[in-house]
Amino acid sequence: MRTLRLFAVAALVAALPPAGFAADPFPARQIRFVVPYPAGGPLDTVARLLGQKVSASVKQPVVVDNVPGAGGNIGAAAVAKAAPDGHTILMGAVATHAINPALYPSMPYDAERDFIAVTQVATTPNVLVVNPALKANSVGEFVALAKARPGKLNFGSGSTGSAGHLAGELFKSLAGVDMVHIPYKGAAAAMQDLIGGRVDLMFDNLASSLAQVKGGRVRALAVTTAMRSGLAPDLPTIAESGIAGFDISTWFGIFVPAGTPRPAIERLHAEFAAALAAPEVREKLLAMGAEPVGNTPAEFAAFVKSEAAKYAKLVKASGAKVD
Repeated sequence: MRTLRLFAVAALVAALPPAGFAADPFPARQIRFVVPYPAGGPLDTVARLLGQKVSASVKQPVVVDNVPGAGGNIGAAAVAKAAPDGHTILMGAVATHAINPALYPSMPYDAERDFIAVTQVATTPNVLVVNPALKANSVGEFVALAKARPGKLNFGSGSTGSAGHLAGELFKSLAGVDMVHIPYKGAAAAMQDLIGGRVDLMFDNLASSLAQVKGGRVRALAVTTAMRSGLAPDLPTIAESGIAGFDISTWFGIFVPAGTPRPAIERLHAEFAAALAAPEVREKLLAMGAEPVGNTPAEFAAFVKSEAAKYAKLVKASGAKVD
């Protein structure tokens, strides 16, 4: 028996890695980077940009996998159910983690419980744009016009429950005006009707709207974020234009499944924060109208929690629901 025990101990010792040797350094293989929206969109473009940078640093492939559908819910659910080892990550967004949980009566994941926040990648301001025929050159003039014509002005958005829709609902609430929401199948269709005069205004992505603004086809009144945008520094914010507390943006960031080991989270945070700080990456993001962030996991988690609470109130007030 003593001999058998010695053989067992020897076998166990032989199976252990040498002292000081890390058995499976992270990442040990390719990282699957899920983007819950179609290829070619802004989140996909940014994910590929960052993935290339991180891949070169960690010496492992970072492969972007587009899993669109249900407003981002299908891709997010796929990551929530993935092995929590850091090798499957999500480019989550305001929709997947703040709007959809309040908008959809049934969700395939719990946005707070099933994920760990790693870092916010960027924030993209929206802008209040109006048809040039509308006699309003500032937010103050627009509010006066809307109050003089209750229920007569309408605003378009890419869809019910979109950031543009909810920005309009927040504006209605804080400014005390009555406007009619007209949802479209995509922001591009809404913009075409705004240019054509079939809708009066919309809250659109600033980068997307700039060409139309510069061409004189729509008029920009203010950006929706708390701070002015470097993309259009002369445009005031809605808050500084007299609507105190107005702050709406489109944001996105990195999430991993709940249960992912802390060392993997810390490595992912370090790598993506470094990529976001690289001058060539910052330059490309800013050219797209996205302000790079790269905050800590704790800061991003607190931000997401506050955004979820804000949008829950907005969705409830708007009465918006998606079946």
